[in-house]
Amino acid sequence: MELLQLFLKSIFIENMIFATFLGMCSYLAVSKKVSTAVGLGTAVIFVQVITVPLNYLLDKYILRPGALTWLGEEYAEYDLSFLTFILFIATVATMVQLVEMIVEKFAPALYNSLGIFLPLIAVNCAILGGSLFMQQKDFSTITEATVYGLGSGIGWFLAIVAIGAIREKIRYSNVPETFRGLGMTFILTGLMAIGFMSFGGMLTGGDEPAKKEVVENVAPSETKVEEVAKDSTALETVKDSLTQTVQE
Repeated sequence: MELLQLFLKSIFIENMIFATFLGMCSYLAVSKKVSTAVGLGTAVIFVQVITVPLNYLLDKYILRPGALTWLGEEYAEYDLSFLTFILFIATVATMVQLVEMIVEKFAPALYNSLGIFLPLIAVNCAILGGSLFMQQKDFSTITEATVYGLGSGIGWFLAIVAIGAIREKIRYSNVPETFRGLGMTFILTGLMAIGFMSFGGMLTGGDEPAKKEVVENVAPSETKVEEVAKDSTALETVKDSLTQTVQE
């Protein structure tokens, strides 16, 4: 169940495009057609599924402070976290080169349509962002890292395919000249981001109201107890005063 929640959260709630706006350059440039959007989105999924688990292993066994203890106790004090960006980018670049070779071999038409943007996946901030978010979330197993990589890749895929389909339809619509091109694309992206924000309560929507209701129910009772205590003190004071007056 936790893996399913992580998978859905990485697709809808923490979408790379609509939540963090990472990978916008390729998203805007290659989304003019659904066919090219599907090709690039599939490549991003493949790269994310491979690089996030690999970078998880690098982070766990090499980069973290004390990660080299598996080599011996004398290496426990070593901290190679300053190499995080270099190794993560090297892993991403290697996988992108592999994807580029596969696409060029088996889908030359898609390779030509993607053009320069296929090798530019290596510097796509969404790819590097997936690995950095994985490091920040501090997953306990490689399975969680793989599920997160798959979910974040699918989320980016859905975003670019959705905007590609909309842009194909808008091409035949009567759009005001001021909003044609990237102007309308930015507006649509903002509206879609607002729509994806509605998924924010999909996994946590039922918890907070219940807690709030409990707090509201407890608070009045505590107030009443304090009021009763104050009244009791006042009555005792009056009683003592009357007793002293009678004695006098």
